[in-house]
Amino acid sequence: VEHLGVEADKVTEDASFIDDLGADSLDIVELVMAFEEEFGVEIPDDAAEKIATVKDAITYIDEHKA
Repeated sequence: VEHLGVEADKVTEDASFIDDLGADSLDIVELVMAFEEEFGVEIPDDAAEKIATVKDAITYIDEHKA
């Protein structure tokens, strides 16, 4: 919400970061870095490319958090 400047009600599990939340490639990089810092996970580039929706991010973080 903060990083993309969107309303909280637009952020749903099925929301696409690009199509629904208006993120661009730089926003995605910043989001991945924020996820890494906030949740103590490392997200390699190949994995980051597959994170397209909020649910994708939640699933990845749940499966890889320390």
